[in-house]
Amino acid sequence: MINTKEISPLKQIVLSLPESPGIYQYLNEKEEIIYVGKAKNLKRRVSSYFNKEQQSVKTKVLVKQIHDIKYIVVENEQDALLLENSLIKKFQPRYNILLKDGKTYPWICIKNEFFPRVFKTRNLVKDGSKYYGPYTYGPAIKTILELIEQIFPLRTCKLDLTSESIHRKNYKVCLQYHIKKCAGCCEGLQSREEYDENIKKIKSILKGEISEIEDDLKKEMISYAENLEFEKAQKVKEKLEILAQYKSKSTIVNPLLTNIDTFAIEIDDSDAFINYLKVTNGTITQAYTLEYKIRTEEEKEEILASAIIELRNRFKSQSKEILLPFDINYELNGVTITVPQRGDKKKLLDLSIQNVKQYKFDRLKQREKFNPEQRAAKLLNNIRNLLKLNNLPIQIECFDNSNIQGSDAVAACVVYKMAKPSKKDYRKYNIKSVVGPDDYASMREVVRRRYTRLIEEESPLPQLIIADGGIGQMEVIREVIEDELKLSIPIAGLAKNEKHKTKELLFGFPPKVVGMDPNDEVFRFFASIQDEVHRYAIKFHREKRSKNQVKSELEIKGIGPKTREQLIKRFKSVKRIKELSINELENEIGNSKAQIIFQYFHKENK
Repeated sequence: MINTKEISPLKQIVLSLPESPGIYQYLNEKEEIIYVGKAKNLKRRVSSYFNKEQQSVKTKVLVKQIHDIKYIVVENEQDALLLENSLIKKFQPRYNILLKDGKTYPWICIKNEFFPRVFKTRNLVKDGSKYYGPYTYGPAIKTILELIEQIFPLRTCKLDLTSESIHRKNYKVCLQYHIKKCAGCCEGLQSREEYDENIKKIKSILKGEISEIEDDLKKEMISYAENLEFEKAQKVKEKLEILAQYKSKSTIVNPLLTNIDTFAIEIDDSDAFINYLKVTNGTITQAYTLEYKIRTEEEKEEILASAIIELRNRFKSQSKEILLPFDINYELNGVTITVPQRGDKKKLLDLSIQNVKQYKFDRLKQREKFNPEQRAAKLLNNIRNLLKLNNLPIQIECFDNSNIQGSDAVAACVVYKMAKPSKKDYRKYNIKSVVGPDDYASMREVVRRRYTRLIEEESPLPQLIIADGGIGQMEVIREVIEDELKLSIPIAGLAKNEKHKTKELLFGFPPKVVGMDPNDEVFRFFASIQDEVHRYAIKFHREKRSKNQVKSELEIKGIGPKTREQLIKRFKSVKRIKELSINELENEIGNSKAQIIFQYFHKENK
C-alpha cells in the first residue's frame, strides 16, 4: 500500500493537471524519467494511476517509484502519440514498453549526386539523399535492385561527376558502358535530363507505382513502332516483360486497394508483436513485424497506437487509410481508421493477423529451444494461476491402477519436475492388501504407501497430486492425504471420455470442472501426464502378467521359487528354457535340478 503522505504532493500535481491531450513523465527520486505516457485527457489518465482499486502489481511497483510528474500539452492526439514515441526513444524509460529491435535492415539509397547512384545501404546519411525501405526480407531488395539494373542503365562508379569534370573530359567510360550497364554519363554520352527521367521512374517503382511506369513504357513502345524503330520498340518490350516478372514475385491483392496500411497485434504475457503490411496499388510493398517488451499494464490499444506511429515514421508512410482489428480510440490527422468486417479489406487484415500469429509462434518456439527452463516456468505459473495454488507446482505426481478382472493388480506413480518427466522417480506398486477388482481400495493403499515413505525418508513432497480418474479417485486420495497423513497437498482429477481421451480437469472439494480449451497448453500438458501414467501402469501390468504366466509353466515338482526366478531372470522365457541342453541347465542350476527340468520338458514333448 502506498503511503498517503508520500503521494500527497503528487496528488496536488494531479489535481492541477489540464484536461487536454498531452504526454506525462514520471520521475524517480534521482530525477530520472522512469515512464512516459500519452493521454487524450491528462488529468483523467494520470489520476487513474493513483486509483488503488485499479492498480495491477506492475503498476503498483511503478507508482512507488514516482517522486515527481512533468507534462507537456499538445494540440491533438496524434501529436501526443508522436511526442511519446520520440521521448521513449530518447530516454528509454525503465517502465515503458521496450522496442526489441536490434537489427539494422538495409535501405535502397538514391544518392544526392549530379548523376545519382542507386544502391543498398545500412547507413542513413543526412546529405539530401533519398532512402527507401527498410527491407526486412533479403530476396525482396535483391529482386528490386536487379529489376532497376535490367531496365535502367545507371552508373555504379564513385567518380566525382560534375558538369565541369564531364566537359573537361576528366573521365573515360569503363567496362559497365561496354556491357551496356551504363550509358556513359561520365563522358557526356548520356544527358542529365535523360538520366534524371530514369531516376524519376526508379523512385516510382520504389514507391510501388508500377502501373504508371508500365503505361509510360507502353506509350514509348508504341511510339517507336509507329516510327518504324522496331529495335528500340523491342528493347522497351523487354523492359515491360521484366516488370511483369517482378510483379509476379510480389504479393498482389485487389488492385482497387491502394495506399493502405494494415496492422495486427498479438500479445503473449510480457511480449507484444505488431505486424505491418503496406499496400500500394494492389501490391504489398512492405511487410514487417515489430516486437515490444511490456513492462507495465499497457492496454493493447495503447501498444498498437504506439506501434502505428513508430512503423509509419520508420517506413515514411503517407497512407490515408489504416486497417485495424479493433478501434484504438485515437485520431490521426488526415487518416481514416477502418475495422473491416468483410470483403477485400477484411482479407488483407486477416493476412496481417496470420503473419503476426506465425511470427509470434516462431519467436516463442525459438525461445523454448534455447531456454526450455523459461517455458517450463511459464507453464507452471499458468497452472498455479489456473488452479489458484499457493505454490508453484514444481513437483507433480500422478497415479493410475491397472488390472484385468482383478488379476495381477498393480499401480503406478509418475513424477514430473519442472514440467518434465523425472523417470528415475517413477514408482511401480504391486497391490498387497486388496483382493479382487477394487480400484478405490488399490488407490488408497498405494497413496498411503507412497507418502508414508516420503515422510519417513524426509523426501520432498509434491505441490500437486493428480488422479487418473474422476471424483471417486480424488476423494480416496484426499482421505489419505488430509485425514490420515494430515498433509496439505492440492489434488486434481483427470476424467476421460468414451474414447479413452482426456475429457476434463477436476479440481477442488467438492470437485468442479476447470474450463479449458482442449488446445490450451496447460490442458495438453495434463493430458500428456495422464497418457504417461497410463502407459507406465499398463507396461508394468503386462510385465507382471507375462512373468506370472512364465512362473506357472515352471511350477515343476522339485523346483522351488528361487530357482524359477533365477531361470526367468537369466533366460527370459519358457521357450528358451525348453531349448536348453542338459549341460547348459547344469551350468546354471546344478545337476539334480537340471535333470528334473530337462526330463519334465522332454517327456512333455514326446
